[in-house]
Amino acid sequence: MIYYKTIDDIETIRDNGDLLGRTHAEVAKALKAGITTKQLDKIAEEYIKDHNAVPSFLNYNGFPASLCISVNEVVVHGIPSEYELKEGDIVSIDCGVFRNGFHADSAYTYAIGEIGQDIKNLLATTKESLYEAISSMKPTSRIGDISFAVQSFVEKKGFSVVRELVGHGVGKNLHEKPDVPNFGKRGRGTKIENGLVIAIEPMINLGAKNIVQERDGWTIRTKDRKPSAHYEHTVAFKDGKPDILTTFEYIEKVLDKQYA
Repeated sequence: MIYYKTIDDIETIRDNGDLLGRTHAEVAKALKAGITTKQLDKIAEEYIKDHNAVPSFLNYNGFPASLCISVNEVVVHGIPSEYELKEGDIVSIDCGVFRNGFHADSAYTYAIGEIGQDIKNLLATTKESLYEAISSMKPTSRIGDISFAVQSFVEKKGFSVVRELVGHGVGKNLHEKPDVPNFGKRGRGTKIENGLVIAIEPMINLGAKNIVQERDGWTIRTKDRKPSAHYEHTVAFKDGKPDILTTFEYIEKVLDKQYA
């Protein structure tokens, strides 16, 4: 069952997306070598709760934190810990907020200090593939067009697409139908219609596409232990075109200052 959203629902999710972007920015301000991932999680949890919202991930199916923090070869669902970030790490931060009956969900991958050119290319390509996917949303499109847009873009650049993990519908529940794979064929799957709200989230590997789950039941890493990147927006289809409800604007203002 797909739950299509009203204009009011979409505006509520957009408002939550703005708070989510600001939460990411608070975390981005603290990102540096030596900080623990658990400290980053505390920053996000306090900021979300201070703004009369609830962290979507905290206690979701037993997940013990407000952020999924995935370092280097961890693809997604990394659990915050006493691990201290190091120069040369990359870290994907995935976060959700719930307020006024709706969720918003987004992710961004950061570099800690200097990283190699191949990993810079991985991050840039993964982020660009997200916008390629969003641009593919048209009145005649289906979910497969989104999937094809991601896969074709990243594979041309020599990277691989994780198969087992997908984007998803977002609304009153954090994960709703339809699934939004990052690989597939054009013209397949659910038709994209006004009121559809989905999380599009390319998860792209530097090496092979294969992944494994760690014993904690959550952490997903690449089998070959090569780095993986992850970017995500919550996107509505409204008035016959895509409308991005989350934002990287606040994150990128922080990053611009750090690298100025």
